[in-house]
Amino acid sequence: MGESYYAKASLSGIRYSMDVKAFNQELFSALSDIDFVEHIEIETEAIVVNGRAYIYGDMFLEIYFNEITGTIAFALIKAQTRIWGIDKDAIRGWHEHPIHNPDSHVKIQQKSIRKIIKKLEKVIKELE
Repeated sequence: MGESYYAKASLSGIRYSMDVKAFNQELFSALSDIDFVEHIEIETEAIVVNGRAYIYGDMFLEIYFNEITGTIAFALIKAQTRIWGIDKDAIRGWHEHPIHNPDSHVKIQQKSIRKIIKKLEKVIKELE
């Protein structure tokens, strides 16, 4: 599906964000290509998407999206601890929490949901 962003005006000028429908469509499309996802639980309420993609054992991908703030968060959780993630927020912008140091924030370029899920796939293979 690629980048599915649209422009919307804000008081500080033009910014780009994804709407809830586009986020969910791209997320489900990307996750459907991954064979290690056992099941997905997503809750969408107005402008927010929150959920999990269960992988196996005690591992899952925590997913969060807010249409208004543009916040996107993907955190791979194992045994109640984040072991990897990619986020976009108003403070740090796009950044990765690398597998070898998940508490750090490494600046990265903007990524589509599909590219984030492809990176997740590489991380899972690295863990095996």
